Amino acid sequence: MTFYQEKLSFIKDDLYSNDKQIQTVIETRRFIDNNFEKDLKLDFLSHVKFTSKYHLQRLFKRYYGLTPRQYLIDKRIEKSKEYLKKGMTVTETCFAVGFESLGSFSKLFKTKTGKSPSKFQKEQVSRSKLDGNF
Repeated sequence: MTFYQEKLSFIKDDLYSNDKQIQTVIETRRFIDNNFEKDLKLDFLSHVKFTSKYHLQRLFKRYYGLTPRQYLIDKRIEKSKEYLKKGMTVTETCFAVGFESLGSFSKLFKTKTGKSPSKFQKEQVSRSKLDGNF
């Protein structure tokens, strides 16, 4: 490799590397995972990562297949399932995972799982009782 090829390769790797983008997306996901119960808007997430909100949204979707908002909702629904299994009320669960409205929580929960939160919880309780008897 000639001197100029080495320099061009170095510049290309330094300027056009995806490492910074990948790191931004990974850190954003980690931030969402650790703060899912907070009011996380795209403006706030982009401010935390010092990047454009539109650029962050595109990157996140490219690497994870979901927008940050979609990922946050999925994370909250998964956590709410855990809380409901542990016996928290639907209302407590709703606010514990970061939803501001019981109605929107119930609607999203049903859309994602096919069941209302209360029906999901009743099924889990009856399932655990059956498992305990065997």
